[in-house]
Amino acid sequence: MVKEKVVLAFSGGLDTSVCVRYLQMINKVDVITLTVDCGQNEDFEEVEIKAKTIGAIKHIYIDAREDFARNYVIPSIKANGLYQCKYPLATALARPLIAAKAIEVAAKEGANAVAHGCTGKGNDQIRFDVTMQSLNPKLNILAPIRDMNLTRDIEVKFAKEHNIPVADEAKKYSIDLNLWGRAIEGGNIEDAYQEPPEDAFQFVKFNNSDVGYMEIEFDNGIPISADGNQMQIRDLIEYVNNKAGHHGVGITDHIEDRVIGIKSREIYEAPAATSIIECHKDLEKLVLTKHELRFKQIVDEQWSWLVYSGLWQDPLRSDLDNFIDATQKRVSGRVKLKMHNGSLRVVGRESKYSLYKNDLATYTTGSTFDQTLAKGFIELWGLQTITANSIASRVDETGQSLK
Repeated sequence: MVKEKVVLAFSGGLDTSVCVRYLQMINKVDVITLTVDCGQNEDFEEVEIKAKTIGAIKHIYIDAREDFARNYVIPSIKANGLYQCKYPLATALARPLIAAKAIEVAAKEGANAVAHGCTGKGNDQIRFDVTMQSLNPKLNILAPIRDMNLTRDIEVKFAKEHNIPVADEAKKYSIDLNLWGRAIEGGNIEDAYQEPPEDAFQFVKFNNSDVGYMEIEFDNGIPISADGNQMQIRDLIEYVNNKAGHHGVGITDHIEDRVIGIKSREIYEAPAATSIIECHKDLEKLVLTKHELRFKQIVDEQWSWLVYSGLWQDPLRSDLDNFIDATQKRVSGRVKLKMHNGSLRVVGRESKYSLYKNDLATYTTGSTFDQTLAKGFIELWGLQTITANSIASRVDETGQSLK
């Protein structure tokens, strides 16, 4: 009898490695492993060898770095994508892309199911499931780690019993890496009071007291050059990642509210995302009106929440993209950053669309601002506030209601 086939999103880490064997043993299916390259800098030949050694009947590799950068990262830059004003959404952005590729491969390979290695505690299960069901609701979704209520210690034990190789790093932490950032979970960093050890990080350099400057140029909200050198988006991200990381910039350590209700201690390492979003936000403040900025902040927050919550396919996300794209037509110019010992701040910005006018803002002779107009403006601006306080003070004096 011919076995049914399942396409497993496969990273080669602990979770997806044991999933291959669990799917074979428990679900009695043939496993096709799929690795989608979103910039994780893995040895993909080694990943393929590992998949086939464990028992995959076929392994498929897809280079999606350009797709990820252009269709996921760039929209997030335009939206200042930060969940809870902290997390730059690196993993959250990659999951819907991986899920979409798994659906495509399942159709080509004649598989009747797709699978992932997510736990039942995290957000990734939502991102995979909702995307997969949105794109093809007829396919079954298998998730052995979640469905069998497995923990990492049980997985490590199972891997050892079945001769599945486990990297030393995977025994200490759960790592997810792509072009836009690195997420670190598990191990001793689950203690919310304990400082993450330096060996948990890859890009950020410690004990570097050098002061550094970096200039990033944007065109229609998209970063196009760094330090005067025009680059493709992938190369620019790598350049900024290395330079900002060299100065200790890019660590996010915070308590995060997961979609399913758990508060978790999350560590992210994303020098490029941290730097580029900081520059983009500052440039927007230079060229957008205060009314545009106030409303866009609401839109950005909602956009980030949708992506974090696994709702990339929701129509609202594309609706918000249309508004965001409209605001980016004037977000062109240069921003200068200063970096020192992990700190990051904008120290300069310029744009041909700048709403900042020195002859209005200056306090020196030659200012074109007529200060005498301010008195009448203040009277009108504060009219209701002043009136309300006047009425309240009369009530206090008499102790009686005005009704």
